Amino acid sequence: MGRAYEVRKAAIQKNGAVKAKLYSNFAKEIYIAAKNGGTSLEANEKLKQLVDKAKRSEVPSDIINRAIDKVNSGVDESYTFCRYEGFGPGASTLIVDCLTDNVNRTVGLVRPAFTKCDGKIGVSNSVAHFYENICVFITKDLTEEEAFDILLNEGIDVKDIETLDNEVVITGDAKDYGNIRNALTSAKANITFDVDEVTFDALNKVTLDGEDLEKFNKLLSMLDEIEDVQNVYHNVEL
Repeated sequence: MGRAYEVRKAAIQKNGAVKAKLYSNFAKEIYIAAKNGGTSLEANEKLKQLVDKAKRSEVPSDIINRAIDKVNSGVDESYTFCRYEGFGPGASTLIVDCLTDNVNRTVGLVRPAFTKCDGKIGVSNSVAHFYENICVFITKDLTEEEAFDILLNEGIDVKDIETLDNEVVITGDAKDYGNIRNALTSAKANITFDVDEVTFDALNKVTLDGEDLEKFNKLLSMLDEIEDVQNVYHNVEL
């Protein structure tokens, strides 16, 4: 089933994450989008996309509205995006994306998580070159043929279009995210996406077992417990 299966599995795993963490992550992203581009959903496409994604993830409306209202009320919060690349147990590699108001606090939590699980943080691009930066869209509202025709007419090249469980999965380069999304939504105004995101996909997967697998799962759990961690990408088949 290839990449589509991996994307679907990742989406299911995300839905099983702790709700409080999920809500906090969306609240920060929505606040930043509203602060940078304005609080109108009609005028701020990035904000609209985040709100739609939050609703699909069943984030309560009051959390979404409070994040936007902070901007309207003049609340000034500052967040920094930071990415950590690291090596975990066995042949595992990880990319950890964070959004934080205190970089020292964040690295002070992320680094020990690696070291406690026989891993270590590497320098920038020590791991990223083992991954593809891609965008993924999954929808029930198009056939493969329709998606292909829409993108072909717009002159947009994609990596793959396939069908999985009656849904069409479109995979492209991360840099083409906006063009692909705009082409699909312009061609079909009421289209909805079950998955609509930019992500990292490992070029080569590895399988862990025994103590290495236990340590890797512990590392994932420790990273998931860090509030500043937004996303974790890895190369392990689970």
